[in-house]
Amino acid sequence: MNPKILVADDEPDVLALLASNLRTAGFSVFTAEDGPSALNIMRERTPNLLVLDLMLPGMSGLEVCRALKADPATARIPIIMLTAKAEEVDRIVGLELGADDYITKPFSPRELVLRIKNVLKRIVKNEPADNLITLGDIVLDPARFQVTVAGEQIDFTATELKLLTLLMERRGRVQSREVLLNDVWGYESMIDTRTVDTHVRRLREKLGASADCIETVRGFGYRIAE
Repeated sequence: MNPKILVADDEPDVLALLASNLRTAGFSVFTAEDGPSALNIMRERTPNLLVLDLMLPGMSGLEVCRALKADPATARIPIIMLTAKAEEVDRIVGLELGADDYITKPFSPRELVLRIKNVLKRIVKNEPADNLITLGDIVLDPARFQVTVAGEQIDFTATELKLLTLLMERRGRVQSREVLLNDVWGYESMIDTRTVDTHVRRLREKLGASADCIETVRGFGYRIAE
C-alpha cells in the first residue's frame, strides 16, 4: 500500500500544490487547513507521516506536535515541519518536541518529496532481528525500534533512533555534524547544523544517567566513547 501523508497548511494553494506532487510521487494524501482538523485526522486515520505548517489557525503547529508526541498512539509518527525563515525559535522548539525534520518556505515540492522519502526510509530500514547493539546500560534493538536504558524502555523518534544507532555503531570515532547530516538526514549540501545539536540534546535527555557516553568534540561534532 502507498504510504499515507497528511499535509496541514492554511494556504489552499500550497495544499493543492503539495497534494498534487505527493500523489504523483506515489503517496496517498490527506489535507487539513487548521490545527484541530490535523489532530483529528492523525488520530482517526494514522498517516505514515505528517507535513505540518507551524502557523495554523485554531491550534498552532507546535501545539499539534506536542499533542501527538504525548499520545502513545501517534508518538512515533514522523513529522516534517514547514516554517518561515523568521520562525527560527519555533523551529528549534519543534525539533525539541520530537519533529524529525523541517523545511523552510519557500521550497520546491520536489525537495519536500525527497525529505519525506528520507524520513520514511529511517523507519523501514531492515535489520537482523537479533542485531542488538549494547553499550553499558543502553541496549538498542533497531529491528524492533526499541531502546532500553538500565532495563527501562525509552521512546525515540525514527530520526533519534537512527542517530543513536549510527553513533553506537561508530563508537570511538568522531562524527562531524556534516557527516551526521548526510548519513542520518540524507542532506548532501550544507544546511543549518543546529539540527544535529538539537537532536543530540534530546538523545542526552532521554538517556538520562547514560547520557555521558555521548561526547561533544568542540567545533567539530560528536562521538560515543568506547
